[in-house]
Amino acid sequence: MLVGFPASRILSRLYYEDGGTSIWLLAWTAVAGWPLTALALLPFFMKRGTVPTRLTWGLLMAYTVLGLLTAVDNLLYSWAYCYLPASTASLISASSLPFTAIFAYFLLGKKVTASIFNAIGIITAAAAILALDSSSDMPLGVSSKQYALGFLLDVAGSALHGLIFTLSELIFVKYLGRESTHVILEQQAMVSIVGFAFTTIGVIASGDYAVITLEADAFTLGSFGYYMVLVWSTITLQVGILGSVAVMYSASAVLAGVLNAVVVPVTSIGAVLFVNDSIDGFKIVSLLLTGWGFGSYIYGGLNEAPSVTPADLSEPLYKNMVNVSVSDHDEIENVHQNHH
Repeated sequence: MLVGFPASRILSRLYYEDGGTSIWLLAWTAVAGWPLTALALLPFFMKRGTVPTRLTWGLLMAYTVLGLLTAVDNLLYSWAYCYLPASTASLISASSLPFTAIFAYFLLGKKVTASIFNAIGIITAAAAILALDSSSDMPLGVSSKQYALGFLLDVAGSALHGLIFTLSELIFVKYLGRESTHVILEQQAMVSIVGFAFTTIGVIASGDYAVITLEADAFTLGSFGYYMVLVWSTITLQVGILGSVAVMYSASAVLAGVLNAVVVPVTSIGAVLFVNDSIDGFKIVSLLLTGWGFGSYIYGGLNEAPSVTPADLSEPLYKNMVNVSVSDHDEIENVHQNHH
């Protein structure tokens, strides 16, 4: 997460800054790397006794819904990066933490503690400070209305990102369990395939596939640089998303939201160094507030749950939501074996 997401966000801004124009194409790269994840599954299935998870109608529907939401989320972020500097867009995307906490409360029954409330308030204030100083870092050629639209799109994408985090964990709880790590790759591959199908239709319907050669010829960094931006956008997004799914498998959606906030300072520093993003007092204050909100969440979490063991952390919901007796468990095992 801490490598893939910052790199992909900087590359997204680099694409637009050096001549790219297609929103659909950039969203397509976010899920076009699904073969990499699928190939990573082969070593697991080559091992004796490891088989793919049985694809029930419920699980297929869950993958489909999550894949479509992911495709829409990628589209919102791609659109936002068309109008916002990478550092600003990254700071705004830290608002996915409060959205994740809210959705986790309603969908997973996670309690919202004082530390989470505090983090939500601080990170929201950080985003508000950026909104007050919107005119100082507006990219060349972007109007105030377009900047405002990018701001709203980024907030909407962050809200949807929080929902996706929560639904991803819900799939582990309801369908996959947490007994074998290959389900991390399975979920990511299936979700990306659905998102890939959706965005491929969008790229074809919009006609954006026809401008690839034209964009490559006019790209500031040259045609080779253009294709490298697209290729590495594809790879880094898969790395970042796979990392977030693994965090949800190992711990929770809320922790994934927290780490997504940690991505902010990494992205902001990288954007200043590599794509010449501006850095001013408002942005520094927003960055410090985001770090404060993250620190508040971690400190509060450590104080509120000092006796959490690794086993508790790995299956926090599975243990709470699935409560069966020993005899019931034996009956379930017999049914499972009959299915195989």
